[in-house]
Parts: sequence; C-alpha cells; structure tokens
Amino acid sequence: MKAVILAGGAGTRLKDISMGLPKPMMPLLGKPLLERIVALLRACGFNELCMTLCCRPEVIRKHFGDGSAFGVSIEYRVEREPLGTAGSVKSCLDFTRGEDFLVIAGDCACDFALDEAMARHDGGVSIVLAHDDEPLRYGLVVTRPDGRVAGFLEKPAWERVVTDTVSTGIYVLSPEAMEPVPDGVPFDFARDLFPRLLESGVPMRGLALDGYWCDIGTPRAYYRCSLDVLDGRLSPAQPDAPDDLPPQLPHADPNRRTVPCRDRAHLMRTVSEAMMEPTNTPLSQSRDWYTRGAVLA
Repeated sequence: MKAVILAGGAGTRLKDISMGLPKPMMPLLGKPLLERIVALLRACGFNELCMTLCCRPEVIRKHFGDGSAFGVSIEYRVEREPLGTAGSVKSCLDFTRGEDFLVIAGDCACDFALDEAMARHDGGVSIVLAHDDEPLRYGLVVTRPDGRVAGFLEKPAWERVVTDTVSTGIYVLSPEAMEPVPDGVPFDFARDLFPRLLESGVPMRGLALDGYWCDIGTPRAYYRCSLDVLDGRLSPAQPDAPDDLPPQLPHADPNRRTVPCRDRAHLMRTVSEAMMEPTNTPLSQSRDWYTRGAVLA
C-alpha cells in the first residue's frame, strides 16, 4: 500500500524548542516524530512512501535516504514555496499512479491501525476522526449517524461547537477526489478541497479508529505527548483532560443550565446527530443548520 507523508512544516510555534530542526524531525523521547510515523506505516503494511518537503529538506533526506534502512521505499517531492496540504499531495500523483492512498502528517503522534482505514475506505474521501474535549484548535467534522460527512467547521468559537469530532489530518483518498486540486497553487484539504467535494456530492465518510493521536503543534502539546509516551499511554486517543474545569463562558446566562466546556462538545455531537436530516444535503445547504446550532449552544 502507498502513503503520502506531509513533512514540510517549519514548526513556527515550536521554534523555541526545535533547535532549528524541521518540525517532523522533532525528537519524541529520542526518536524523530517522522521516524515514528514511518515505523507505524510499515507496521500497517504501507511499504511505498512519498514525503513532501519544504523546510530544510536536506535534513530529512539525509536521515531517511531511500528508506531501505527503515524497511520501506521512499520518494521525495520538494516544494520551493508551501503549496498547502492538498497542493503538496497533488505533486505526488505520479507516485500514487491512480491507486487509493493514505495521507498523514509527519509531525503527529499516533498508533492507529491505518490498514483498517484503507480496508474501510469505499471511494471518494475517508477522514480519520478523533474525539477531543477541547476541539477549538481543530477542524470539526459533523457526521451523520451512518458516518457520512454532513459539514465542516474550521476552528470555531465555543458558541459554534456542535460536535467533539475533529479531523486528525489522516485521509484515505481515491484518485477522483484530487481532480479539483490545481497544479502549483496553494490549496488546502480542509479549507478548499473538502467543502468543494461535499457540495459536488463526492462520497465522504468519517472513520473513528481506536488508538492514540496527538497533534504536536505547540510546546504544551509536545510536553504532554512526551509524558504520555513515558507513561505508556498510547490509547485512549487523547491525553487525560485537566482536573480543573474551564471557566464559565463570559456571555452565559447564569439562570440557564450550563454544561462544562470539556463535556459540551460531546453533548453537542449527540444532539446534532439526533437532529440530522435523513438526506444527502450538506449542512451548508441546509437553511437552518447553523440556527439550530446557535440556539442549542
């Protein structure tokens, strides 16, 4: 099986602790994040890999070479300027050669059974999902009870949170899903491609996999993930929530029943699924979907 690894990040928010390394090469207890992803892919049966590079590509190429030392074969695509997530993958289509393939970020930590994602893929786009108590940092994916994607909310404020389901940035794609992506132009999966595919009726499903996943985008997340590795906590999917409850929303009415924020997202997912229209209409085309969310919030 084939996989594309997005490994071009500079890690701007981690620059104070990255020692000048490209973000995917940040060590997690002595082993680069990217090396851990390569090992996971190999264990799941992905032996043909293509890495998209941008920031200090020579560091990554020197470490991995052709991949033989890691039990895989690796090709590289180097960007002069960042092309966005979908734009980067577009440059790898000569590598995928018309086959379904997996996309994963090289700077996350996870132990998902990625071969299961490939096995459950049924054309179009499959988005691997995780549940997060504090989903504001991520793109939310609203799914219908049967797993079909109904809509997206990109890093919403709390009053717009209608689910605790977030995109992990791990996708399984069929070739036709990449057709709208232009060549050589910055283009993003979450912001540009997926809403367009949803509107055009391309099959899109969310896949919830068991296991651990952490987006290492900040020093705090890096520290927390390091502790998780030390503790041997590779599942459940998210590190433990803090013991202290978040403060009440400043606009909340004290006379109304309130729900702590770390439980609110799960509640809103349950309510949203219960109210979901039994149609194929994307949420963005439903006249009252946002109004419903706003009232419930």
